[in-house]
Amino acid sequence: MTILRMQDLDLQGKRVLIREDLNVPVKNGVIANDTRITAAVPTIKLALAAGARVIVMSHLGRPEEGKPIGEQPASSLAPVAERLGTLLGTKVVLSQNYFHNAAEAVPAAGEVVLLENVRINAGEEANDDALAKKYASLCDVFVMDAFGTAHRAQASTHGVAKFAPVACAGPLLASELDALELALKKPERPMLAIVGGAKVSSKLKVLESLATIVDQLIVGGGIANTFLLAAGYSVGKSLVERDLVDTAKTLMKQTNIPLPVDVVVAKAFSADAEATIKLVSDIADDDMILDIGPKTAEEFAQIISQMKTIIWNGPVGVFEFEKFAKGTQAVANAVAANKGFSIAGGGETIEAIDKFAVTGDISYISTGGGAFLEFVQGETLPAVQILEQ
Repeated sequence: MTILRMQDLDLQGKRVLIREDLNVPVKNGVIANDTRITAAVPTIKLALAAGARVIVMSHLGRPEEGKPIGEQPASSLAPVAERLGTLLGTKVVLSQNYFHNAAEAVPAAGEVVLLENVRINAGEEANDDALAKKYASLCDVFVMDAFGTAHRAQASTHGVAKFAPVACAGPLLASELDALELALKKPERPMLAIVGGAKVSSKLKVLESLATIVDQLIVGGGIANTFLLAAGYSVGKSLVERDLVDTAKTLMKQTNIPLPVDVVVAKAFSADAEATIKLVSDIADDDMILDIGPKTAEEFAQIISQMKTIIWNGPVGVFEFEKFAKGTQAVANAVAANKGFSIAGGGETIEAIDKFAVTGDISYISTGGGAFLEFVQGETLPAVQILEQ
């Protein structure tokens, strides 16, 4: 992929506007998980070290466009600015009036300016050219570093790149693209994809795309129930998409999809429900499948151990409930133990990786959710396409 990279530029004295994805969970002003902020720090530090005057912008949540942040304070990036400053070891100034007072958007020496939530700006989601030009006027160099929003053509991700004097990819975005290209376009064989989640329909394009390139495809969570039904098993009252049984049968003809041989069931979807291990042939009409069983976990771990490239998106059970977390934990441990190249992405996947403490053993963890899935299914990411142009 041919794109200009931030590291290729002389940033000394330049106003450098960096679009990061700092959309973290915030409740009552407290950040619950700062993974995305932490991921952005190396890029900002690199720009500071190069002598740039660093301006950062991001969205947070889904505030109402055109409505002042004072009227929707829960959407303010103030907690993010504080946390970012701590991680950077420098002052981060939150700018509220960056369009009305351009000087406010220019940081003092050694400081960083963070622009208030871009999603309050009218025209942001519509990729309005007038708004994009305003962003571009704040900088000498625009750096797109937010892979998690690269699948959206918005003013702060796409439009600004059209009008900025120079537009390039930041190290985080570039490393995401490099890792995905390595996994999808130049994979070492054998190659495995692990796709979990509630519904086949929500990941149908991903499954169809991966089925044409992988050697093995492990499906988990509610998705696996539809495949079990397609294979002739009863799934009781488990979440299932009966209208996609034929689709599951087609996918099973395209690639090797190992199905669970045993599962963990309960009579209710609850953390306190009694967990029972059953063979897939013994599932009762009132059973709900909430995890893979120990024999299946062992078989999946064996398959994972033989792979040289692994793409992982989604848990294989309701790992949020301790009684139904062992399957996902086994998969996480197996991926971590694998000596090949592994890339994992998606919010629930990252939560599982964090919960089971295997972060350091995954080759690459993608910060993107939707962007990760769209890249995997072969779709063009608008914010990357504009950089290529």
